Amino acid sequence: MSVVPVTIALGCVAAFLVVAVLAVVAGRTRVATPLIYAACLVVALAAFTNAFAALVTGAAPSAAASPLGLPWIGARFRIDPLAAFFLAVVDFGAAAASLYAIGYGRHEDEPQRVLPFYPAFLAAMNLVVLADDAFTFLWSWELMSLASWALVMAHHREEDNARAGTIYLLMASFGTLALLLAFGLMAGPDGGYAFADIRAEGPSPFLAGLVIGLALVGAGSKAGLVPLHVWLPLAHPAAPSHVSALMSGVMTKVAVYGFVRITFDLLGPPDIWWSIPVLAIGGGTAVAGVLYALMQTDLKRALAYSTIENIGLVFVGLGLALAFDANGLRAAGALALTAALFHVLNHMLFKSLLFLGAGAVLVATGERMMEHLGGLIRRMPVTSAAFLVGSAAISALPPLNGFASEWLLLQAILLSPQLPQWGSKLLLAGVATLLALSAALAAACFARIYGVVFLGRPRTSAAETAHEVDRASLAAMILLALLCLGAGILPGLVIDGLAPVVASLTGAQMPTQAGIAWLSIVPVSESRSSYNGLLVFLFILSSASLAALLVRWLASGATRRAPAWDCGFPDPSPATQYTASSFAQPIRRVFGSYVFRAREHVEMRPPGDVGPARMKVTMHDGAWDLLYDPLVNAVAFAARKLDKLQFLTIRLYLSLVFFAVLFLLLVLALWP
Repeated sequence: MSVVPVTIALGCVAAFLVVAVLAVVAGRTRVATPLIYAACLVVALAAFTNAFAALVTGAAPSAAASPLGLPWIGARFRIDPLAAFFLAVVDFGAAAASLYAIGYGRHEDEPQRVLPFYPAFLAAMNLVVLADDAFTFLWSWELMSLASWALVMAHHREEDNARAGTIYLLMASFGTLALLLAFGLMAGPDGGYAFADIRAEGPSPFLAGLVIGLALVGAGSKAGLVPLHVWLPLAHPAAPSHVSALMSGVMTKVAVYGFVRITFDLLGPPDIWWSIPVLAIGGGTAVAGVLYALMQTDLKRALAYSTIENIGLVFVGLGLALAFDANGLRAAGALALTAALFHVLNHMLFKSLLFLGAGAVLVATGERMMEHLGGLIRRMPVTSAAFLVGSAAISALPPLNGFASEWLLLQAILLSPQLPQWGSKLLLAGVATLLALSAALAAACFARIYGVVFLGRPRTSAAETAHEVDRASLAAMILLALLCLGAGILPGLVIDGLAPVVASLTGAQMPTQAGIAWLSIVPVSESRSSYNGLLVFLFILSSASLAALLVRWLASGATRRAPAWDCGFPDPSPATQYTASSFAQPIRRVFGSYVFRAREHVEMRPPGDVGPARMKVTMHDGAWDLLYDPLVNAVAFAARKLDKLQFLTIRLYLSLVFFAVLFLLLVLALWP
């Protein structure tokens, strides 16, 4: 077993940590920002190259150990196909964000609050994926949480950012506790915390059920599964935009990795019921996430909520793979898992692009509220074009990458009649309906975002005087946009690249796609379905070009200018345009009464009163109201009652200690 890939990966982690130390030393100098981000870019590219090479060459797993960590096992690290894929996702996202930050970082008021924690965050995400024992995994997971929390708190003076950081830290600690319990159950009484020992042990069906539940809570809380999502729309917008891109596009994938590692690798062969909660939660998360996104007027918060939707799609694919694998349908399970992992890659690409685009809008205008934007397509043409590609990709429009992975997921769902369990068939029929609804709502969501932000007339002077951002930021966005197009046009290359990962987890893989004519993809057989992204792209390009030529050829050579039709009421005010709220009103009225308990309060002036009429909309997050608010109130109540313990006499304190020791001794004496 070669140690070269894992040694290089650990060297990159060490380099990230060295850069973090240098950022502490030189954080206040003028040249620190471009140098630190440039160093992160170089290290991330080296780490990506190493992981990509390990993935595409099909090299044997690479392992290494260190005396640090638990005394009897140390710290173990390993790169297998699953780790190589997620390392490539993490480090490519890190490289794109670092390239963007070379220019964007110049706009930070207090860069010393960001620079030291940024490379530490990148190092921690790499360590989570490299870890080969429970202690190293959990330690790295906590380092990732703390570094990202520090980045969320970088703008702590802004309204609600401190609250966002507090909620994020609490949810991160809760998720880590769940994972700690999961690994404790898998390690058993002998304390076999190395992943190799956990694989060899194989928990009982009852313990496996508990581990699945804890993994869903622990990894799902970091990924943003509903109802564990409450921190995500608060923390992601609060961070600097390049950090938001990492948290939304990359860190959530590290959480997916944790769930996949536990469920598909460490627990052994699955049972059919493992898939039921994963499918149900994934489908509900997809619809809830996009509905929440549709209701937002803050650009970055809308993007954060749409992350929840895409994480739901990934977990539907994982649940479907579990169901097929449990019934011995290896080929169908490989298709479902390929679709899930393909969407992991795609979401990293287009969500990073969209958050970087939102950061460019924020730099150019100083605004995040969509109601204060508009008309930016004329003032920021490159950013608007890149953002349009990201919006179309996340809306699953061909020939972009989002369509390719969601189409594969649909093909896997169409194989669900092969499942022998009627309950699973009925559940998947419901999940398929939810996915169709989420796809339609996602298209509406991003038509709304792009139209309100980039089209129409500027609504404020800030939008009217906007300007294009720096070249480094534009280069990062253009690169991600081109990859969204490339992965959509040539999805067969991505599918073949994922084959070693899928084979290592399910024992099967999709048919090789590289040899199919015209670069088509055939997930099952040509008699069932096929897709050719290249031909779709060429058709769209040629038909659009032909239409433009015909219009130009048939149109008169004279130039005519006339006002646009305005229903007979000429008004140059941009306030007459659709806003983000008015665009979402029909959907809010259909779904909001049940999902958000939305209420509209209209205040009409009496006759003769020339004051304006007003409409106020109130909405509630059901997860927060039903789960977290009662919990917070219960903790506050208990704290008020326990506060009396601070004012006891020394005699009562000694009595409490005595009875506590007595109780513990009784427990030890009665323990079987």
